[in-house]
Amino acid sequence: MRSRMPFLARSRAPLAALAALSVLIVPAVVAAPAIAADNPAIVVNEVETAADWIELTNAGTESVDISGFQVRDSADDHIAVIPAGTTLAPGAFHTVDTNVGADGFGLGAADSARVFAADGTTLLDTHWWTAHPAPSSGRCPDGTGAFTTTVAASKNAANVCTMNPAEVVVVNEIESSDAGGDWVELFNTATVSVDVAGLRLLDNDDTHVYTVPADTSIAAGGYAVFTEADLGFGLGGADSVRLTDAAGTTIDTYSWTAHAGTTYGRCPNGVGEFAATAAPTKAGANDCAPPAASASIVVNEVESNGDDTDWVEVVNIGAEAVDLSGWLFRDNDATRVPWALPAGSTVAPGAFFVIDQASASNPIGFDFGLGNADEVHLFLPDGVTEVATYSWSVHAPSTSYGRCPDGTGAFASTTVTTKGAPNNCALPVVINEVESQPADGEDWVELVNVGTSAADASGLVIRDSENDHSYVVPAGTTIAPGAYFVADALGYGLGGADAVRLFAADGTTMLDEYSWTIHAAHTYGRCPDPKGAFESTTGATKGTQNLCEGVVIDEAWPGGTAVRVLDEEATFSGDLSGLDYEPSGSSAFGTLWAVQNGDGLLYKLVADGHGGWAPAATEGWAGGKTLRYPGGTGAVDAEGVTVAGDDSAGGVYVSSERDNDASSVSRPAVLRYDVSGTGSTLTATGEWNLAADFAGLGANAGLEGITWVPDADLLAGGFVDAVTGSAYDPADYPGHGGGLFFVGVEGTASVYAYALLAGGGFTRIATIATTFALVADVQWDADRGGLWIVCDEACDGRIAFAELEPEAGVFTTTRVFQRPSGMANIANEGFAVSDDAVCAGGVKPTFYADDADTDGFSLRSGTLPCEATGGPGGPGEPTPSLPATGGPGPVGDDELTDTTRGEVDAPDTAAPGATVTIFVGTRYAGDTVWVWLHSTPVSLGAHVVAADGTVTVTLPAGVAAGTHRLVVLDADGDVIGWTEIAVADALAATGSEFGRALGAAGTALAMVAAGAALLLVRRRAARA
Repeated sequence: MRSRMPFLARSRAPLAALAALSVLIVPAVVAAPAIAADNPAIVVNEVETAADWIELTNAGTESVDISGFQVRDSADDHIAVIPAGTTLAPGAFHTVDTNVGADGFGLGAADSARVFAADGTTLLDTHWWTAHPAPSSGRCPDGTGAFTTTVAASKNAANVCTMNPAEVVVVNEIESSDAGGDWVELFNTATVSVDVAGLRLLDNDDTHVYTVPADTSIAAGGYAVFTEADLGFGLGGADSVRLTDAAGTTIDTYSWTAHAGTTYGRCPNGVGEFAATAAPTKAGANDCAPPAASASIVVNEVESNGDDTDWVEVVNIGAEAVDLSGWLFRDNDATRVPWALPAGSTVAPGAFFVIDQASASNPIGFDFGLGNADEVHLFLPDGVTEVATYSWSVHAPSTSYGRCPDGTGAFASTTVTTKGAPNNCALPVVINEVESQPADGEDWVELVNVGTSAADASGLVIRDSENDHSYVVPAGTTIAPGAYFVADALGYGLGGADAVRLFAADGTTMLDEYSWTIHAAHTYGRCPDPKGAFESTTGATKGTQNLCEGVVIDEAWPGGTAVRVLDEEATFSGDLSGLDYEPSGSSAFGTLWAVQNGDGLLYKLVADGHGGWAPAATEGWAGGKTLRYPGGTGAVDAEGVTVAGDDSAGGVYVSSERDNDASSVSRPAVLRYDVSGTGSTLTATGEWNLAADFAGLGANAGLEGITWVPDADLLAGGFVDAVTGSAYDPADYPGHGGGLFFVGVEGTASVYAYALLAGGGFTRIATIATTFALVADVQWDADRGGLWIVCDEACDGRIAFAELEPEAGVFTTTRVFQRPSGMANIANEGFAVSDDAVCAGGVKPTFYADDADTDGFSLRSGTLPCEATGGPGGPGEPTPSLPATGGPGPVGDDELTDTTRGEVDAPDTAAPGATVTIFVGTRYAGDTVWVWLHSTPVSLGAHVVAADGTVTVTLPAGVAAGTHRLVVLDADGDVIGWTEIAVADALAATGSEFGRALGAAGTALAMVAAGAALLLVRRRAARA
């Protein structure tokens, strides 16, 4: 038996070593090395981290040949070498653009700039910082001074270290009635020290003049206080303070008509208008008491998904109007620059005010999105005093979170969104289908629960157009989320011109209604069910999903019900988005490509040999690679990824919504990357900006998914070019490569086929509409010859399958599948399917990327039946929880001895096709094992051992009756153990009481396993 050292125990020694090492290197971090007498005086002079460059200067008296000198950031493998023939004269500058080429590197928020001599070991100078300097960090004076935030970046020129005081110095606080003497406080709003010598202070008497003495300066963000003794005059009850330059030109002024009870000061400090302060704060930030009326502003409704834009609604619950002009709004990112509400943002008593996200049609708004787990914060203009806040852990399903009742109630999922209007907090039960002329039986009305929790429908009243026609829902009636209730004993009939009205239990509050003027051919129902408008259905569906023209009925996921976690906890920490699987060309696992939208990263993921997947550890892929636009600029909001021709050697293509450095501007683009290098940053070698085709598209509503479809497959399916109206001919689009790119657009909830041409040109070939609220990803399945179109938690995790109609030559949705029942409704923004080459036991793995990193995990796997052609297979087919792919082959029967039997155990008897639970041993919990059925070895798949030490397999339906052996192997192909199992004749087993009991037990175990799969098979970092 083997033993496994827990991760925590294994990691203690290296952690201890790192701790010891950190003690040794701290002095080097804290104190920059002095320039040694025998080393050239080449020093870091200025650093700019937006465009990523480091400027050097020669602080010596002689020219220095700096050929081969090295510039690095905090990583020793990030090296920029200065070209041969480069000489730096005394006082001259040389700038290194670090983020250029395949091996370029960016400069981080907490990073360093280091310069080494040509030997690569002699450190000449270093500069560390803990936050991005804006605009840059530079020595003042050049070459010898300390680093400070500059006034402006000055690449290859002297640092800009000073400012005109008239541009940055303000009168900040005034004391006019202190027994200890009056005083005036000035404030420097700049990020550098300012010389204020020669400035003049006056009151309202031109003969009262004070001139600031020579050698007087105010530090960055600092204060200078001049007392009555300094000024030589006092300040009156109706007076003023004027700040001028030496020539008498006014810089700043403030006048008052009566002494303040405290002082007069700018609120917020340094930038706001003057107001009476809460208390004097001489030489400190002003104490600005929030206006009393601000307490009446509360967050009332939050919409973070499923709409054109994200938005937050506030309401004024007070008796006075409140001016929100200049108030600051942000999400949970405290490092973000908050959005300032525009002038004129006044909220009357009882009124609603919407803080909206910017879009092409609404340019005035915040330029960031609200996440699946997020917060909103509203501050006074000082940026410190918080007025209102609300947080949530998951998007409101399809609607919003709102207070019920408005302004004062607790937050709950609303029935419908009500932007800028009173919240709809009614019971989330609506009329869904009406039958007024059945072929037989009574008329009936179907209700549906559109909420996320069970709804108590007891006492609800259903009436037609007559008030004395009432049906009362029986007491104790509960409708589960998404479930239906049918009232088919109304006690009255529904006419050809009639109505159905739904009232709350009080009999007067109307919840929903629908009226018609003629009997429907079948029924009237919501299309799509349950939130669409009413229309004539194509058939009555009493108690089930409505049949609507063009709407495909949901089916159970055709693969396994369970999903399992693939990544170690906290590997990605959120924002993982699109996925694409690149086959290996054999039965071994290939490569899984993934993108992360928050930081704009591309990941190369590989199987870890233990059932999980992790970033490749070589060629710089361990932490993902930062994506840049052509030219090395920007921060790519990477949402989708695909590999053309199943070969990344031809480039990896990424779909993006926008440049996160300009996040309020839509930039729906496809970017191509060469992934063959080892650098940590990838600069796009091509960009196709599709903005011209998507006028008005929101910045956060652009390209989500992307996939590549070979021309050969399109031609075989009879694909029609919407541009020409005839059969697609690849020759019409020279230079487009061997296939078309299909992109999923969130804001239009549609998929578009594009020919991407050389030089950035493009042509839209086709449009595929969906019934989803949005499209999160799109994947071409070459084995099935169709497109998987993915919606995230906004659609309860549904995935559609679209196939080419041979006669029409267009893609049409033929199937819509629910998410696997063992997976929660999480933010799956990425989906990929492996190829049939890795099939085992009739199934292959699927992959899901969870943008919200639920429970600390972002990558999960399910299964799908393997099929060379046709659709995704029939629903409900039993499958193993994980296919065996690239694992060990069967062992010989001579290895199955009493010595190798181990503690593996299983039921003594099972029927063909039965689900069997095998006990492997709790010591193997979390490990991947391979199960084989002997005598003639048949693979039953690879499985992750659950916490209770078990795996569940499905016996082949055609297995012969008789005694067989279940053999369990580890990743190395060694026998963990084996046990015998008697397969009964299928017909005999049907009539056996023992067989029925065993089948019931197996079903129960399978249900438990499916329901708890997400919990039990997580790959925790510490495991026995």
